[in-house]
Amino acid sequence: MKKEIIKILCCPTCKGTLVLSVEREEKEEIISGSFSCAHCHCTYPIIDGIPDLLPRETEGP
Repeated sequence: MKKEIIKILCCPTCKGTLVLSVEREEKEEIISGSFSCAHCHCTYPIIDGIPDLLPRETEGP
């Protein structure tokens, strides 16, 4: 996954801003890491270069 994709992504759960955390990178490709939402605090893993951006259930009050 290329880093530039963060510019067009938003949180699939709440549409908030995603923050990228890179654990492993090869030749300008992100191999592992995660996205986290600054608003609802959901996290989305990146495994083998593929982000898992399925909406998460948010916890109620």
